[in-house]
Order: sequence, then C-alpha cells, then structure tokens
Amino acid sequence: MEYHNPVLLKETVDGLNIHPDGVYVDVTFGGGGHSREIMSRLGENGKLFAFDQDLDALKNAIDDERFTLINENFRFIKRFLRFHGIKQVDGILADLGVSSHQFDVAERGFSTRFDAELDMRMNQKGDISAYHVVNEYDEQDIARVLFDYGELKNARAMANVIVTARKDKEIRNSDELKKVLAKFLPGHKSNKILAQIYQAIRIEVNQEMDVLKEFLEQSLEILKPGGRLSVISYHSLEDRLVKRFVKNGMFEGEPERDFFGNFEVPFKTIEKLIVPSEEEIAINNRARSAKLRVAEKI
Repeated sequence: MEYHNPVLLKETVDGLNIHPDGVYVDVTFGGGGHSREIMSRLGENGKLFAFDQDLDALKNAIDDERFTLINENFRFIKRFLRFHGIKQVDGILADLGVSSHQFDVAERGFSTRFDAELDMRMNQKGDISAYHVVNEYDEQDIARVLFDYGELKNARAMANVIVTARKDKEIRNSDELKKVLAKFLPGHKSNKILAQIYQAIRIEVNQEMDVLKEFLEQSLEILKPGGRLSVISYHSLEDRLVKRFVKNGMFEGEPERDFFGNFEVPFKTIEKLIVPSEEEIAINNRARSAKLRVAEKI
C-alpha cells in the first residue's frame, strides 16, 4: 500500500518556481512525494524544511543533509523555522486534508469504510478525539460543528439525536454513530452525508480552519518578496479561505481602501485555479476534489 499518492505533483512544485539554492517548506510532508520532487530540483546549497504532526509520517523522512523534518503542526511554522535559524523562505507548499495513509488505516477512524473507534486525530497525542466531540460536546456545539464544517442542513436534528442516544449508552465507534444517525442516511445519499459528517467532526478535532488561518497569516510574514505559495485544498471551506487571503490578506470583511478606492494586495495570483486532469483522477480517485492555487508575494 502506498503511504500517499501526491496530488497535482508537477503542477504544485512547478508553482513554487524552484531556485536551486533556495529555501523551501513543505508543511504537509505525509509520504514525502511533494518533498522528494522539490529535493530533485534543489542544488547542493538548497534547503527543504518539512512539517508533519503525524508520527507515522516520520518513517518516510528523506536521508539528505539538505532536508529537515519537523514533527509539529504547521500552525507553528514561524516558531520552528526561527528555531532552525530561518526567517524567510523562497516558497511554501501545502497539501491540505487527510493523507491516503490516514484514510486507509482503519484504526485511525478517518474513513467511513471501516468500523473503528472514534478517533480522527492527525496528531495521535492530541487531547480531543472524535469520541470527545460526539460524547462530551453539548448539543449546541455538536450542531455548530455539523453545520459550519459539514454544511449539513439537518445539523440541529442530528445533534439532538446524538445527545439523546448517548444518554443511554456512549457512542464509541463508527458503526454505533451510523446506527444513531441512520434516519438521516437514506440509501442513495448515505455515503455523501456520512462524508460530510466525518469531515465536520475531523475538522473540529484537528482545528483545521484555525490552523489554516494561522498558517496563511504566517506565510505572508515568512515568504520573501517574490516567494511563492502553492496550496491544494479539498473542500470549499478551505478553498474559500485560501482564495480570500490571497486576494486581499483577509478571511472576512473588506480591506480599507484609499481615497481612490484602492487597497494593498498581498499576493499576485500566478495561475488560475488548477484542478487535476481526468487522467490523474482515473489513477487517483482522491484527487477528484483537489483545487490548487498558486500565488506570489508582492
């Protein structure tokens, strides 16, 4: 089993416009596919720093003195680069979402295909798991998670059913969660709705939206003028944040304009939205929802 089949490999790394002696960061190392492609384009003085909070990813570390793998969440990118003496870099790559490995290892609890304990932690040392969200969050918070992160219209009703069911017996695994929510899972739509439920809980467990915001804000500080940001997202919540931040440096609201109605733009868009080819999707079905945005710091 491959650890992770990198999506939009050439397009994402091409977007970084690699300089052989540059310093680059892959904040989602995983199986190391994107990192290895970056390394192949670096000269002897180039450097690559990679981040991954998943202990399983450490087994894929690249044995090269130009490479450093940091076992931390990329929300701390600025802090740990500073620790290694790096204040600015030439490019940053992020392949957001869940790796193939995390989906395929049943006990991690990310996939709807398996009966597994409710976990979904990208960092196995994390304090909050899917079990905590389902069994310990109050009804209002469960509804918020399902609505905000799963975009589920029945979020309140689902939350009520979960809270009612857990009064009799805690909900420990994915099969029990599916049974509790069975009336919301009609046969022809069950997979789609389950995917939305799992996505919502996973985002909450891993604080994915907060992490993405913190990362994007720091990327603007860390990138050199002319440095590139190459980001792959897999759902509209992520993509909207990336798109808005690249456009005006904000996640909501509008920037202040001068007398003439102009405002400072943090990035220049390098490419229009890039999506996988039909050929890539046929080879790697998980690429079907991927969206790549590439931008250059002004």
